[in-house]
Amino acid sequence: QVALVESGGGSVQAGGSLKLSCTFSGIILSSCGMAWYRQAPGKERELVSRLESDGNTVYADAVKGRFTVSQDNAKNTLYLQMNTLKTDDTAMYYCTPSRLSFRGCVSGDYWGQGTQVTVSS
Repeated sequence: QVALVESGGGSVQAGGSLKLSCTFSGIILSSCGMAWYRQAPGKERELVSRLESDGNTVYADAVKGRFTVSQDNAKNTLYLQMNTLKTDDTAMYYCTPSRLSFRGCVSGDYWGQGTQVTVSS
């Protein structure tokens, strides 16, 4: 049974930092690894970052240079270090496993409950 539990969200002022965690179980990781997505009110869910099994990382342009994804394989935990937060980063953040398809790495088969990040000016 797949389980994904995100934590670490909260309310911070712009310029601040947060570190999100996602503990997962019941997942056999593919070469596409694990990903973080976010969804702001009234907007579609979007990819924030992906950490592939070979160590390759993918970041959305909006977070490049500010966010860092990492993983502790021994703890089955995915992290997202978020620095220099902006009000536009306000969203619910989710982790999800990725898998390889004819379109490349895709996600969305499983979602956790998410963790809310609110950045105020």
